[in-house]
Amino acid sequence: MTEAIKKPSYLDLYHSGELARRAKTLETRLESCDICPRTCHVNRLKGERGFCNSGYLPQVAAACDHHGEEPVISGTNGTGAIFFGSCNMSCVYCQNHAISQPSPGQDNHEISCSALAERMLYLQDELECHNISFISPSHFVPQLAQAVLEAVPLGLHVPLIYNTNSYDSVASIRALEGIIDIYLPDLKYASNQRAAELSATPDYVAHSRRAIREMYRQMGDKLVTDENGLATRGIIVRHLVLPEELAGSNASLSWLARNLSPQVTVSIMSQYYPAHHAHLSPLLNRKISAAEYAEVLQSGDRLGLENGWAQEMTAAESYLPHFINEGHPFSPERK
Repeated sequence: MTEAIKKPSYLDLYHSGELARRAKTLETRLESCDICPRTCHVNRLKGERGFCNSGYLPQVAAACDHHGEEPVISGTNGTGAIFFGSCNMSCVYCQNHAISQPSPGQDNHEISCSALAERMLYLQDELECHNISFISPSHFVPQLAQAVLEAVPLGLHVPLIYNTNSYDSVASIRALEGIIDIYLPDLKYASNQRAAELSATPDYVAHSRRAIREMYRQMGDKLVTDENGLATRGIIVRHLVLPEELAGSNASLSWLARNLSPQVTVSIMSQYYPAHHAHLSPLLNRKISAAEYAEVLQSGDRLGLENGWAQEMTAAESYLPHFINEGHPFSPERK
């Protein structure tokens, strides 16, 4: 859906003073941390650490231009990717495990919110990225808001993307309304048992679905793009297909179609490969097969999902996403 370019709404929040109020309110929640569903209730303002081993300062493992996202995100110049450390999930197959898993070494990546704001401006102005993507931000929502608050007077003006595993607090997502322009949530599992076994999140299904519902409430089912085909507002729900139907792909897609809308934009991903500890599991120690992937695409077709992308099967071979973006994305012929 192409519309006239509009300025990001966080600019209005800044000028009204609402962005400063939100940032302050979020920061106070760090005193007894309930920023994500872990609700560890540690005092991160005083350096106490819970499951994610994160204190007050944001852990930024990398900030770079990234060209492997969906076409409406990457465009020609790439997205300005800010990779946060110490994810609040613990996936045994995590492809970013070197930076995502909580460890004492992540302290080396701690920076101030002011420094984070400066990196955002570097990505926007020096690398000319189309947008800024906060990757694995669920446990750093207050720091994200504070950094945006400090970046606006420095000239920040590009769309902001919240790229998340969806193990998010609904209260935190509500606090981001008007700050985030594009939500890019994963829908990882349809089974809490699998989520517990593979990602140490025994309550993942309910929390992720509530969080995605809230993102959808804010954005609706229309992905807004500009005249260059770049997303400026909306939600894209990602689903990574796992071997042996471990992700519950059919159930997850069915939930999206029936509880959100068949028009919601969906990105079906084939890029799984046995990373981190996956080689230790007889169920996870292989890539997905063409037949497994075709079954998921056919399921999307049957459910009437109309908008989005499917990755080429070669994505897992190169470890980089390659998206099919022509015609109906879930056609059975796209194997």
